[in-house]
Amino acid sequence: MSEPQIVWLRRDLRLCDHAAFTAAAQAGPVIPVYILDDETPGERKLGGASRWWLHHALEALEKDLGRHSSKLILRRGSVCDVLPALAEETGATTVHAMRHYEPWWRRAQGKLKDKLDLQLHDGNYLMPPGSVTTGSGSPYKIFTPFKDSMFAAIHGFEVLPEPSLSAPDSWPESDTLADLDLLPTKPDWAGGMREFWHGQHGTSAAMDRFEQFLDVSKDYTDDRNLPGEDATSRMSPHLHHGEVSPRMLWDAMSPYTSDGAHTFRSELIWRDFAQNLICQFPNYAEEPYRDGYDDNFWRNPNRGHLIEEELEAWQMGRTGYPIVDAGMRQLWATGWMHNRVRMITASFLVKHLLIDWRHGEKWFWDTLVDADYGSNGTNWQWVSGTGVDSNMFVRIMAPLSQSEKFNAGEYIREWVPELADLADEDIHDPSEKRRPKDYPAKLIGHKEARERALETYRAMKD
Repeated sequence: MSEPQIVWLRRDLRLCDHAAFTAAAQAGPVIPVYILDDETPGERKLGGASRWWLHHALEALEKDLGRHSSKLILRRGSVCDVLPALAEETGATTVHAMRHYEPWWRRAQGKLKDKLDLQLHDGNYLMPPGSVTTGSGSPYKIFTPFKDSMFAAIHGFEVLPEPSLSAPDSWPESDTLADLDLLPTKPDWAGGMREFWHGQHGTSAAMDRFEQFLDVSKDYTDDRNLPGEDATSRMSPHLHHGEVSPRMLWDAMSPYTSDGAHTFRSELIWRDFAQNLICQFPNYAEEPYRDGYDDNFWRNPNRGHLIEEELEAWQMGRTGYPIVDAGMRQLWATGWMHNRVRMITASFLVKHLLIDWRHGEKWFWDTLVDADYGSNGTNWQWVSGTGVDSNMFVRIMAPLSQSEKFNAGEYIREWVPELADLADEDIHDPSEKRRPKDYPAKLIGHKEARERALETYRAMKD
């Protein structure tokens, strides 16, 4: 029998449209391996919500591999130690993997190439970063021309079919999924996640969900902004963990030509754009691109307990702004937040409270099941006005009018139950008379917050 081929898995937990699996299957028996590595990422090790999702994604992949009489080998430790040791143990000299662009994975990929035959394959994004460039050959920094170039370059995709896998003569030892200790136990805080995402893990379930979305995708451009409607695809955790590839979704949407379908394709391109940015600026999720937004600009929690309390109030959904509190409570309960509300809650932290966006980015990193280094950092820098391509800081989102504009009443009733009995005309901004006693007062008034933010910005510019 030919030499076994290791497939090293990270955020690519699927069999279909997986170039590493395809190449390995053509070369010999396949040993799929996932290594829980909390050492290589350092402070960027997986957050709690991502670990919860990972458990179920690995469980679903194990079942898919079982259809091929294959197994998933689980290990933990530094990949730069574990992979070479596994290769020696199994007699494999070649490791296949999908290319990843986070700075810690790029460093690890470089080190592993010195130790073994590491074959990296593309396919986690629509096109590899750097595939489309400006007229001068430089990488894009602005989204709109990047998007236009991507649309011009894409003429459909060949989605790789699920390969047939052959097994090695013998399997190496493996940890169990329980050994990885990915699920919370003391306390078990994942009850809301189990309910919200029940039955939605793995490739098959993700594509079933996407088929349902396609039926309503024609209205996506407008309805995606309505928190009370189930009008978004909810593909972000499936894409992040690689249960589906963006090419699979693009291909499934090929018969759809509505404005809504075009808008959704633009969202897939935004995900590619974020990867292009972290390839240019590896610390983009941690360092502002624009000058002036340093520690002197922000009201950071290390300056006093009152600011710490404001940050905690935002985290727990106790700001006194119903739409903000609904979003933060949805995040805490389900590991996910509606896309429009993500912008509202992020803007509130950065501009109403003047707290450094990096505190928000770190909170989302730990609490989002779709916490993605590139997308999370790019989105936060866009909202805060600190990014290479971003909303201007002086454009301050008004959460109360946003709530009314996008019909968030039922959304608020679901996630802020103490306001559930309020009428539509009161629920977006309850007056002191209508505000229930168990619901907090506003941390700061909108007008006061806006004036403070603008004055801080003017002082920074002067």
